[in-house]
Amino acid sequence: MKKLITLNKIKKLAEKALKDKPTCKPAKGHVYLKELKPGTAFKAGSLKGILLECNTNAKVIITESKTDMIGKIIIGAETEVIKI
Repeated sequence: MKKLITLNKIKKLAEKALKDKPTCKPAKGHVYLKELKPGTAFKAGSLKGILLECNTNAKVIITESKTDMIGKIIIGAETEVIKI
C-alpha cells in the first residue's frame, strides 16, 4: 500500500527546503559584479568594462570585446568577473 503524505509533513518539507538554500561563491580570483563599487574596471572572459551602477542587474560600459558588444549594456549582477 502507498503511504499518504499529510499536509503537516508537506509544510515541514517546504519550510526545510526554503531554509537550506545553497550559498554560491565566485571562483578563486573572481568577484561578483554586485560586490564592486561603481567606476571599477573589470574583465569578464573576453570583455573588459567599467561598472556604472548595480542593483538587481548591472549597467556597464564595455570598452574592449572580441565581438561587437562595445558600449552600454545591462548584465547580471552575479556575473563573475576579475577586478582590474
